[in-house]
Amino acid sequence: EPALLKELQETQGASTLARRAVDLIRELLPVPRSLTGDGNRRTLDILGRAVPLQRFEVPSGTPVFDWEVPLEWNVREAYIVGPRGDRVVDFSQHSLHLLNYSTPVRAKMSLTDLRPHLYSLPDRPDWIPYRTSYWSEQWGFCLTHRQLAALPEGEYEVVIDSSLAPGSLTYAEARIPGELADEFAIFTHICHPGLANDNATGMATAALLAAELMRSRPRLSYRVIFAPVTIGSITWLTPNEAAARKLRGGLVIGLLGDPGALTYKRSRRGNTEVDLIASAVVRGLDSAARVVDFSPYGYDERQLCSPGFNLPIGRLTRSSNGEYPEYHTSADNLDLVDVGALTQSIRAISDILSRVDSNHRLRRRSPNGEPRLGKRGLFRNTGGESPKSFEYAMLWILNQADGTHGLNDTVAASGLPDTVVRRAAEALIDAQLIDDIDLSAPTPAES
Repeated sequence: EPALLKELQETQGASTLARRAVDLIRELLPVPRSLTGDGNRRTLDILGRAVPLQRFEVPSGTPVFDWEVPLEWNVREAYIVGPRGDRVVDFSQHSLHLLNYSTPVRAKMSLTDLRPHLYSLPDRPDWIPYRTSYWSEQWGFCLTHRQLAALPEGEYEVVIDSSLAPGSLTYAEARIPGELADEFAIFTHICHPGLANDNATGMATAALLAAELMRSRPRLSYRVIFAPVTIGSITWLTPNEAAARKLRGGLVIGLLGDPGALTYKRSRRGNTEVDLIASAVVRGLDSAARVVDFSPYGYDERQLCSPGFNLPIGRLTRSSNGEYPEYHTSADNLDLVDVGALTQSIRAISDILSRVDSNHRLRRRSPNGEPRLGKRGLFRNTGGESPKSFEYAMLWILNQADGTHGLNDTVAASGLPDTVVRRAAEALIDAQLIDDIDLSAPTPAES
């Protein structure tokens, strides 16, 4: 039976961790984050109290495949003073109020000149939008449409005390060695400020799960990676290209607390070990769960599954990005995060990790065609009827035993009972038709 993170596969254990995650989310929410900057470092300081992290600083201008690490962005203060002398918009009140990566400004201007730099949501008049300008030098403020509509004519003072200068991009890893050198990776993005579901839920859950993994005795080794979205995973992949290509599997996690159904997005390959196991897990936990095919839109799975890497990495969320009304607005707050939904997400991730961790990979000794099972006493003597479940299980195992699949994902793919598949595997091993290749796999110290 899979034993890794067993307590977290039960509602009570997962609920306890979910409540701890909410406390961590509450602490993470006010920190201003972006692709780079001191806000990300403060975020990693907070997460580092939950789990030991190794931090990496990659200098601005460093080539990372077709990109380069951007200038570092930091903000001291940003506000707009209205004609009556009061601050009508203030970054200190909410980190979404400033267009992310805004260039420094000190100016006085009319409302007419100011309007092109103001962003609101007419259809959601009480929500502040989240807007960015990472790759072009602009400045701006985000505010509720109700605030915008109430601005009087007159002169406005605009102050953005920010810096855009050579610095570095910061990311971090928690490394958990296991019995085997084979690694499983968990990615989560740290760049979004002021948003609870996207992605304080992912950061908090990843940190607390990493701490639980460190207290356990996993069979596989794990990397839990905290980085800004897109440029962060590209920056991580550049020095880790060889290690990434050897990954046994992985999950991108985020958006774990909204009331939507569990959603698993397959890897680009579509039928890997993690794809089969994760699909079965989410369907088993949530009758409304969705399993969707890979698409090149989303979070870091886009980079990890790009054609040159094509890694066995899927994505677990509840609602997908852009699929809930509060997405990328100030309404993505703690009120949106449902402890029951977060509990179910934690159970799903824990069960996926447990099943992958215990999934001993099998390999056929002779992979060409089907071996004759009858002469080994493993198949009935009378043909012409449908195979019974035990025989069907043997055929599934023989088909899947290519060195990349094990019993847990074969159970998921076949839909057969776990006990039947395990009995069939034991029979095939005894008949010397398949081998458990993980029994001779290198340990971390040997690799």
